[in-house]
Amino acid sequence: MATTLDGYFQITERGSSVAREVRGGLVTFFTMAYIVVLNPLILGFVPDADGNFLGADPGGEPNLAAIAAGTALVAGVLTILMGAVANFPLAIATGLGLNAFLAVAVASQMTWADAMGLVVIEGVVILVLVLTGFREAVFHAVPVPLKVAISVGIGLFIALIGFVDAGFVQRIPDVAQTTVPVQLGQTGQLSGWPVLVFVLGLVLLVALWVRKVPGAILISIVVTTAVAIVVEAIGHLSDGDGPGWMLTVPAFPDSWPSPDFGTLGEFNLLGGFDRAGVVVALLFVFTLLLADFFDTMGTMTAVGAEAGLNDEDGVPPGTQKILVVDSIAAASGGLGGVSSNTSYIESASGVGEGARTGLASIVTGVCFLLTIFLAPLVEMIPSEAAVPALVLVGFLMMQQVTGIDWTDLEIAIPAFLTIVLMPFTYSISVGIGAGFLAFVVIKVVVGKAGEIKPLMWIVAGLFVVYFAINPITDLLT
Repeated sequence: MATTLDGYFQITERGSSVAREVRGGLVTFFTMAYIVVLNPLILGFVPDADGNFLGADPGGEPNLAAIAAGTALVAGVLTILMGAVANFPLAIATGLGLNAFLAVAVASQMTWADAMGLVVIEGVVILVLVLTGFREAVFHAVPVPLKVAISVGIGLFIALIGFVDAGFVQRIPDVAQTTVPVQLGQTGQLSGWPVLVFVLGLVLLVALWVRKVPGAILISIVVTTAVAIVVEAIGHLSDGDGPGWMLTVPAFPDSWPSPDFGTLGEFNLLGGFDRAGVVVALLFVFTLLLADFFDTMGTMTAVGAEAGLNDEDGVPPGTQKILVVDSIAAASGGLGGVSSNTSYIESASGVGEGARTGLASIVTGVCFLLTIFLAPLVEMIPSEAAVPALVLVGFLMMQQVTGIDWTDLEIAIPAFLTIVLMPFTYSISVGIGAGFLAFVVIKVVVGKAGEIKPLMWIVAGLFVVYFAINPITDLLT
């Protein structure tokens, strides 16, 4: 068996061993297993345009267990596929940022099935781009600093969601006599045990992260959840009049149901075009495609570099196979009803433990499949215990901001607008659109229109229509 594995995965050739691959695969899993908890919290409590929740019956309550099971299933199958086909130590799961965009921007304008249909279309488009070689044209059309700005803006947006979902930052009601739209807690000060539980979780996570403890995010979620359960058992906060838990009450489940796969097959391929209109639906698809496609390119390059697998041009081995599997993963996330799946930079943690081949990915994938049977546990994890991970992920994405030349106004201003408008408008697409339009306008103003790629002109035109869709609609009706 060891000889067969060695021959297929080229373990010895890449300077590794079966033991190192297994260990690396386990570390990768524990580093990114938090997604099985976070994805239900991000997607599960957001009603679609018809008022229904993902994976639940019409008019029913949120179904977090179904989203968790679907998340684990798709991640497990596609990560195993990555290992078996591409032979690369890269794990796949639902993309953070992409799921937030889907919940906040897309599902609010259509049904969840319609939104997942757009995810399937996005995955198919990426696959076509990969197979035809057109990905290079798309990749080069958007300036690198704008790609960086998109990631940074999404990071700030994710961090804001984390603070809001923990009750650390709260919106001021419009009727309040105040000049600020948001503030710390309900009164400008921290109040209530749930917020303190979040602060404890964030402090613990940062401490574990800076100490480089493998599985820091998962450990933080587990420990903070245990504290939350104790706090609820003693204080019965869910029954009181004071500040309570934001989303989920931390308590042990009364029963242990079988895995619920209520999200699988919940997609309507073309429904989004009917509900939101062709232009808006295309912009949603483009936004998903842009973030998903460029993140994958950067992730596989970074993981390959850390593993010492890239060639002299910085290209990982089997790039075409990696991108094909990742494209299939994007579409599979829509088919599974759990949002677009993509490659995870957390795979680098497994590489740090010695992983060099696809065997590590297979180990990670099997762990995800086993997690399906623990999916009901997500119903006992309060958002206050899970969302510190969003804040940390926001920080990690923010680190890329050094890749922008802030002395070059022609790119710095579009990058700035891209970054700040995502959290300020609570919309990823608004940030991207403003950045793209600013880039085109500034290049024209300074007499450098020839530097704008044809695809950027097309996209900028689409965003003009996107921002002016209401006046245009009023004019035509």
